[in-house]
Amino acid sequence: MSAARPPEGAHTAAEGEGTPASAPTSAPVGARSVTVIDYGIGNLLNVVRALQHCGASVRVVQDAAGLQAMPERLVLPGVGAFIGGMVEMRQRGLDDLMRRFAATGRPLLGICVGAQMLFDAGQEFGEHPGLGLLAGRVQPVPEATPSGGRHRIPHIGWSALVRPPARATWAHSPLAQMPEGQSMYFVHSFAPVPADEAHRLADTFYDGVRICAAVGRDNIWGCQFHPERSAEHGLGVLRSFLAL
Repeated sequence: MSAARPPEGAHTAAEGEGTPASAPTSAPVGARSVTVIDYGIGNLLNVVRALQHCGASVRVVQDAAGLQAMPERLVLPGVGAFIGGMVEMRQRGLDDLMRRFAATGRPLLGICVGAQMLFDAGQEFGEHPGLGLLAGRVQPVPEATPSGGRHRIPHIGWSALVRPPARATWAHSPLAQMPEGQSMYFVHSFAPVPADEAHRLADTFYDGVRICAAVGRDNIWGCQFHPERSAEHGLGVLRSFLAL
């Protein structure tokens, strides 16, 4: 598989590297404000730097007490296991914060495991409850291909996005600037399976296996791929989210 390329002009950092809670970072006057959730497990620094590269003013919070008021936008990144993320979220009071924020109607974006945790439950290491913001479950990427062969798990590398049959357009979503067929960077063994086909924003195909690549309902969005590791088109996803 091809190695991931960082966005042009953005710095790279090891996955899982954290950053302390802080005041908003310096950004141009009039910059869009976004808060990134740090629950101790995530590709946090890459996401923060990619958002800053897009001109955002970024604040990082590590627990519910770190917010004095609801932010304008919220990003939930993540790598690793679904259950590990949910345990940390609950211990920090961030699960309730996410539900209250979603109810405000303001834009929310989950990335990779952050997108998976938006769903009712995940089936990694048994079945465990998620945030319940989207109906459906997170299931293993099938090991068998439609032809009866087997392919590598995890699914790692660049894979093209396509619109599902229930999505006529990507307008007014984080994929608004995305040309159909553009490849994005994936690293995952599990993927969400929405209960409602209308919540599928984008799919990808791995050796013929259909995988949900992005989801959306109202103000709640999620990307199974990593926009912060998907070069210029990945930055376009973040810019479109900031414009919502």
